[in-house]
Amino acid sequence: MTTTATEDPRERPGAGHPARDRVSTPGASGTSGAPAASGAALAVLPGVLASALAWTDAHRTRFALPDDVLEPHTQVNATLKPLGELAQLGSTIRRATAPGTPEHELAGDLVTYAWEQLHEGALLLELLRAEPFAAYPYEIYAAFAGYGLRHEGFEALARPLTATRAWAHTEQHANRQLGLVNSERRVGVLTHTDAGGVLSRTWLGGLSEPWMFEGPSGYALTHTVFHLTDWGRMPDRVPERIDGYLRTWLPAWADGCLESGQWDLTGELLAVAASLPGPAPGELLDAVWPVLADVQHPTGCVPETGAPVQDPAPDPYPFIDCYHSTLVTAFAAALSLRSLRGTGERGETGGAAPGRERHTP
Repeated sequence: MTTTATEDPRERPGAGHPARDRVSTPGASGTSGAPAASGAALAVLPGVLASALAWTDAHRTRFALPDDVLEPHTQVNATLKPLGELAQLGSTIRRATAPGTPEHELAGDLVTYAWEQLHEGALLLELLRAEPFAAYPYEIYAAFAGYGLRHEGFEALARPLTATRAWAHTEQHANRQLGLVNSERRVGVLTHTDAGGVLSRTWLGGLSEPWMFEGPSGYALTHTVFHLTDWGRMPDRVPERIDGYLRTWLPAWADGCLESGQWDLTGELLAVAASLPGPAPGELLDAVWPVLADVQHPTGCVPETGAPVQDPAPDPYPFIDCYHSTLVTAFAAALSLRSLRGTGERGETGGAAPGRERHTP
């Protein structure tokens, strides 16, 4: 999916979607042909967040791990990955919402559920023993460690493993390596490399030509910001040049995602917008959130891609096709509300001591 800032939205396929007729979509400069309705995002965000979390809660058993999760044939992407995402996004939502609110309490309950599924970390220890060369058990564990949930045995084994030459030289894409650095920060150990050097090698860090944006680079971009800011908790980690670049081009990219029905990526871009330092990009949030709110099913789920269905059934989409986009929508909604209202936790380290930014010897 490639977008440009010069196309007229009215000339693109699908421009007659009723939701699109109710908002003006901004162009590359961050302005729109007609001003977005003031407070349009705030008008829909509380309902979007509550509904998405309610759907997730109603489907929590779908995140449960199978009995054979430790067997070699088990698909990590269909078992541990969704549970790890539930923990990561649930913990972020809890930190971004006010204590005592239903959303805050429910998000915390979902994180607790995910931790119980992992036997309070014991299952991750078994994974690490079986695959000492793999990074994903550590990354999943870091989502809990950053929230304050720890397993002493896991960390005792992880400590020497993360000090190896193999760990420091694992070959992976730059945005994934930035995720590993952030995981080390959360656990509170020496980072294996400098985050700034890794950032410079990412698509976003290179300030790539904005018209080269497409699906894979879009997801790489959003996750670069998530890892850099610890999932929106540390906006001040975004360098000024990247902040300016994102504020300029996020509107055009979001517009292209809306036109092509990329709802999951739209949600991630909204989360990025709400993770920037300084004032919230209110015009962008006002223009895009009402569209995504219209895509959300009455049950609270959001499809990853494609035309929204009108089916009133309790489960209009297969779980695998909507769980991530629904979690992302809740995550982005919580960050957007925090950004627009100026509430919730920002710039604090929470349960884990920050890792030191230098190479592991």
